[in-house]
This record gives sequence, C-alpha cells and structure tokens, in this order.
Amino acid sequence: MTISFFDAAEVERLLDYPGCIGAVREAMIALSSGERPQPLRQIWPVGDGSWGIMPGELAALSTFGAKLVSVFADPERPGCTRHQGVVVAYDGETGAVNCIADAEQITKIRTACATAVATDALARADAQVLAIFGTGVQAEAHLRALPLVRNFREIQLWGRSAEKTRALADKIGAAIGREITPATDAEQATRAADVICTVTSSREPLVFDRWVKPGTHLNLVGSSYLGPAEVDSALVARSRFVADYRPGVLAQGAELAVARDEAAIDESFEVLEIGEILGGRVPGRQSAEQVTIYKSIGHVVQDLAAAAYLRNRGGAGR
Repeated sequence: MTISFFDAAEVERLLDYPGCIGAVREAMIALSSGERPQPLRQIWPVGDGSWGIMPGELAALSTFGAKLVSVFADPERPGCTRHQGVVVAYDGETGAVNCIADAEQITKIRTACATAVATDALARADAQVLAIFGTGVQAEAHLRALPLVRNFREIQLWGRSAEKTRALADKIGAAIGREITPATDAEQATRAADVICTVTSSREPLVFDRWVKPGTHLNLVGSSYLGPAEVDSALVARSRFVADYRPGVLAQGAELAVARDEAAIDESFEVLEIGEILGGRVPGRQSAEQVTIYKSIGHVVQDLAAAAYLRNRGGAGR
C-alpha cells in the first residue's frame, strides 16, 4: 500500500488557490447532488482545547475519510487558536489509505476557497468593495482567494488591533500586488462594502443589519460552532441564507440558532445549500437589492477534494 504524505510545507506549495477553488466547487455540487447524507462532525473537550472528527465520503472522486483535528491555544498568537491534525483519505474502491495531509494548511486554504466559490455564485457581478473582518490565518487566506473571483476596486481589512491590521494588510498586499486599506471603523467598512467576510473569533456580533446596504453579500466563516455569532439576528432574517451543508448549519450554525432563539426567524425560514445553487437546482441571488449570506462551518468533502488535488499534483508526496 502506497500512502502519499503531504506536510504543511508541501500542502502550501501544491494546493494553489485557483486549483483549490475548482476542486471545492465540484465537491460542493457533489455533496448536494444526491450523495447519501453525511455524518455530522463530533467535537470533544480535551484539556484546555478540543478535538474534532469530521468523517465523510466524496463518491464523485471515489474517496472517503476523515479530518482529525485539535483546536488549542496558539502560544505564538495570544487569544488565537490553531487547528492541528491530519486529513486521512481512503480509496473508495479498495478501502486502502491513499493520502495523509496536514490538516491546518488544508483547512486554511480550502475554507477561503469555499468562500470564494460562494461569493462567485452569490455576489453581484459588479461588486467593487471587499471588506474582511479579522487578522488571523483565515483573513490572510481570504485576502488571497476572494480577488480571484471578483475584480474589486477596493479591499478593506478591519481588526481590533490597528498594528496587526496594518501588518497583515502590508504583507498580503505585497504578496498579491494589491493595495489593502486598513479600516479603523467597522460601521464605515460595512456600509462601504459590496462583499463582506467575517473571519473572527468574536463571541458577539460585529456586523449589524442597519449597517448593511441592499445588494451586499456576506460570508460568515469565523464561528463554526454553537455560541459565537458574528452578525445580528435582524441581518439573518433579512437575508437569502445559504449554508455550505444544510444539516450541519441547522445543527451547529450559531447565527441561525441565535436568530431562532430571539424569534427573529421561525421554522419557515428557508436555508438553502450552496451546492444546490452551483448545480443549478435552485436560484441564488434573486435581485440586485437582495442581501445574501453564505454560512460556512466546513465540511470534510472540501478536505477530501483538496487531498485528491494534492495527490494529482504531487504524486506520492513525501
């Protein structure tokens, strides 16, 4: 049995953003196109952190497997966490393990690429201003991924620390050859934006309905479990709401749960799935004025698609 192994450096070298966007797009279509229901992820508290298992199958690529990941405090970034672990992919025909890859780098890149896929499907074609809230690894990845699907005239980055915001804006701006403007006022950044990505660890809303102009598309990425909500319930109720995987978001999407608890929405509130829209089964944006939300908590088919892409690009790995 030959097992390809890709460490963090190999994942970062081989999992390019344009290629990963294409791989994730096809995976999400497959997820919503009649493949059997997937198990929800399981999370256990362990010590001062948590450990999660995300099992699943991507029959379209004849693979199945799981992501095994711990979430613990990052000593190098106070107040932040690291997602450490591996993605293990199996051959769907033989049952043999065929790939083990660093989960932290895969998660970083595929999450931003999934947001780019959703933005391409839901944002207005003439979107001009991108605002990203957060200064962690996902902010960095989203700054790289989102300009690949829209030709933004302006990119703004907001963070609680002006120093961190400026440093990340300068770093990624130089890497992608674009000016990134540090934003000092969350309300002003929201009001100016056509596309908003929240990739924070905030436990309370940062973006409010009254700030969001008609026609805005939002990607809610930072909160991946029940509890922290990055936007208020009025905004959820106003939106055309799209999940990465509907059963997962219904069970574990914080913004949706808070909106239900606050009676801003009821059981009639429609939750769509991005793969349904990508596959042409349901419409996405219905008007230029409509506010759309893509809620991401992540799904293992994205990791399996990334692992398959790595194997195709890198052969046996290391």
